[in-house]
Amino acid sequence: MNGFEGWAFAVSSERKPMRLWGGRFEGGPADALTRLSVSVHFDWRLVPYDLMASRAHARVLNRAGLLTNDELGRMLAAIDDLEAACKTGDFRPTIADEDVHTALERGLLERLGSLGGKLRAGRSRNDQIATDLRLYLRDHVRTIVSRVVELETALMSQAEEHADTAAPGMTHLQHAQPVSFGHQLLAHVHPLTRDIDRLRDWDKRAAVSPLGSGALAGSSLPLDPIAVAAELGFDSAAPNSMDAVSDRDFAAEFLFDAAMIGIHLSRLGEEIVLWASQEFRWIEMDDAYSTGSSIMPQKKNPDVAELARGKSGRLIGALMTMLTTLKGLPLTYNRDLQEDKEPVFDAVDTLNLVLPAVAGLVSTMRVNKSRLESSAPDGFALATDLAELLVRKGVAFRDAHEAVGHLVVWCQVNDKDLGDLTDEELLKVSPHFTPDVRDVLSVPGALAARKAHGGTAPDRVRDQLATLRELVDAQAAWATGA
Repeated sequence: MNGFEGWAFAVSSERKPMRLWGGRFEGGPADALTRLSVSVHFDWRLVPYDLMASRAHARVLNRAGLLTNDELGRMLAAIDDLEAACKTGDFRPTIADEDVHTALERGLLERLGSLGGKLRAGRSRNDQIATDLRLYLRDHVRTIVSRVVELETALMSQAEEHADTAAPGMTHLQHAQPVSFGHQLLAHVHPLTRDIDRLRDWDKRAAVSPLGSGALAGSSLPLDPIAVAAELGFDSAAPNSMDAVSDRDFAAEFLFDAAMIGIHLSRLGEEIVLWASQEFRWIEMDDAYSTGSSIMPQKKNPDVAELARGKSGRLIGALMTMLTTLKGLPLTYNRDLQEDKEPVFDAVDTLNLVLPAVAGLVSTMRVNKSRLESSAPDGFALATDLAELLVRKGVAFRDAHEAVGHLVVWCQVNDKDLGDLTDEELLKVSPHFTPDVRDVLSVPGALAARKAHGGTAPDRVRDQLATLRELVDAQAAWATGA
């Protein structure tokens, strides 16, 4: 994290506004236009990235002979001083600054006089903002990945503890077949690993520097965009200056990835809400990650899970905002693109709020093992195991399915479970139901039998865990640059 998020800024506009575009205008903009145009109240968080790019641009101007060595030294010192002042709050933007670029140029002019104005040569706010936003996201994506890893780790820790814990597996929210509860927990890890894979893949496409593209056509000055790209940690410089300043694919793609994380958090949150209910009673939430009621003193509410579920709509909305903004824009830069930053910033902030809370909830929840195991066979959940036993004995699955279906109906009519039937009752329904069918009418046996790759057998769950640990360790290392 860069430490610039959420800073307050001065609202005084007593000084004469400084505009980067005012040369051909005789008068200033109307107040309504000024209020509409201002973005510094949200793009101020780009300060460290804009200054990082300014250092690289100053060096390339020096190499091009447009800044002397002495001027470069003074310029870099002023940028360092300005960054320190921004961090402490000694330098803050005002409404009159319009945007982060204008504010920072003012800061350099205050420190360097006319020398500060030389930094604008060969670049535009168009390529600046495209560069700044890429730098910001490439930095913050790594923080997000670290927090997804924390949630993956919490889920895996619970899964390891409950690899042998039987639970009711459900389809249509109806009891279907017994599963390992660890298997179900890991079913939430795999989508998160795909989320991280998408972000890592996204980073490869985002690692292209727009700096040097100017407003849209590049620059006639002898600059070196490739060297600037390398200094800023990009893999390459943009090959087309028009595309470079208008492209926001990287922002839209990030927002899609963020929305998918939100959806996966929402699905996990929904399950936790169910698990914590009186009807399920599969888990108990830690007091630190639940709240109470203002009127009902007995309540313990799954607010973290519900907020995770609710925030997914916010993340999906950010993606829709971005896509709608981009739809139909002509080349190259258009002021519509001012709307690209708030959805991105909001998505970053939302994930950084939600992920640690969900990880904490998962890591501290207590699993009601006895409740899970006692309800695992409910709803004739072993019926499929019985049908598959008949298949192993040579019965066509169609016939086995029908026979077991009749057996379930007989049990319902006679208020019995599969394990309660006598030998005579079994044979009364079908001659296929010989006494040996009881061998599969146990939950541990049902779990152990599902030992094919990807199955819910406890041994396969442990295999999953071993594979996932390696993958998650690699994801954590990527996030930290290790």
